[in-house]
Amino acid sequence: MADSIVAELRKIPPVTRFLTLSLVGTTVPYLLNVISPYTLLYHPSAVFGKLQIWRLYTSFFFGSAGINFIFEVAMLYQTSNTLETSFGNSADLAYQLFFACILIVTLSTPLAPSTFLRPLMHCLQYLSSARAPPGSSSSLFGVLTVPVKYLPYTMLGLELLMGGPAAVARAAVGTMVGHLWWWRVWSEGGAGGAAWARAPAGVRAWFSASPAVGGGTAAGGVHVFPPRNREQPRTTTTGYNWGSGHRLGNQ
Repeated sequence: MADSIVAELRKIPPVTRFLTLSLVGTTVPYLLNVISPYTLLYHPSAVFGKLQIWRLYTSFFFGSAGINFIFEVAMLYQTSNTLETSFGNSADLAYQLFFACILIVTLSTPLAPSTFLRPLMHCLQYLSSARAPPGSSSSLFGVLTVPVKYLPYTMLGLELLMGGPAAVARAAVGTMVGHLWWWRVWSEGGAGGAAWARAPAGVRAWFSASPAVGGGTAAGGVHVFPPRNREQPRTTTTGYNWGSGHRLGNQ
């Protein structure tokens, strides 16, 4: 039984596996009252004053309580898996995502956040939507179908409705970082992205990737195409409930 579970987990691309297991591994213990949730939240004084560096990691994977947590896991997995498949090189995605997370923390500072899961998810969603084939659409909850290029803004609208101005302000930081990621790396970088943003040889070796220079090619998932009419636009499904969940600290 355990071997079969491990075998299934190994089939998941490494970055997607890391993100999904991190979300589950960080959230479930506090939901079960194994650890205090306040030891997982981001507080600059604790991180930089008391050197509780782990908070920089756990604050990105501090999920909501209740049914919202299930949607968060599903949404993070779906978006990350789509991106990683289209990248074709997990090392490039991990390398670029690392700097995107640093930028999320930096730009979020004026908002005094305690978690960064929502900005992270909005960041990945924006990049995934920007790399989607022209003409793609997304079905929200199986009810509303919108062009995929408008999906990030639709999600921000849901954040506003469910969580208010503070929630949408925090989420918008992720959308902004996702736009910068797309603009600086992918808008003019060709199929493999900008050469300067590709993972160095050491990171590629960590992911057992080829050290040869060159970005990955799309292999299923979301593909990048120049603007043109397509005969069969792709439809994706998004079933995430962007409710406000529970709030702790300044979240």
